[in-house]
Amino acid sequence: MAILEVATPHGQANAHVYPADEPRAALVLGHGAGGGVTSRDLVTVTEVALSEGMSVALVEQPYRVAGRRSPASARQLDAAWTAVIDQLVAGALRELPLVLGGRSSGARVACRTAEETAAAAVLCLAFPLQPPRRSGADPAPSRLPELDAVTVPTLVVQGARDPFGIPPAGTLRAVVQVPGDHSLRTDLEAVAEAVRAWLPRVL
Repeated sequence: MAILEVATPHGQANAHVYPADEPRAALVLGHGAGGGVTSRDLVTVTEVALSEGMSVALVEQPYRVAGRRSPASARQLDAAWTAVIDQLVAGALRELPLVLGGRSSGARVACRTAEETAAAAVLCLAFPLQPPRRSGADPAPSRLPELDAVTVPTLVVQGARDPFGIPPAGTLRAVVQVPGDHSLRTDLEAVAEAVRAWLPRVL
């Protein structure tokens, strides 16, 4: 594994790159809002992708590199992510088809930028569809339009008890429910199986 430091418009990001021996594609994943690249589902999916002959890069957003837990705005997250993808495409992941994605907030970033980054497919782990309603507050808007805007094959792996809800399947979107909640920690093997079954079909 090598850590690639990338200058972005919003500070330094890090890409933790795991090269496959003879890669046929690459998987690039972003972390959740309050977490990092060592979350169990990201580690599990990294192992699956490597076993399928894919190189993997786990992208650490600038706010996390700087030691902050509070996420940056969507605009800043998207700009930093795109800068990292550009650097990876020019170097470590050159000429490889890209499957882009992430967990929670990272999945939203990948969806919003899928066209700009020329994603061949998108992988969403625990997509935060509808923020849980707070007492006395109006319901928060659904993030389904971000998923619906993706025009390439998409897999959503969602905990069956996720308080953010379960996105609907679509023409290009498969949704697999696994035991557990938004953390996806309850049954990591179910997460691995869902990704392992899907990746070869989109490559």
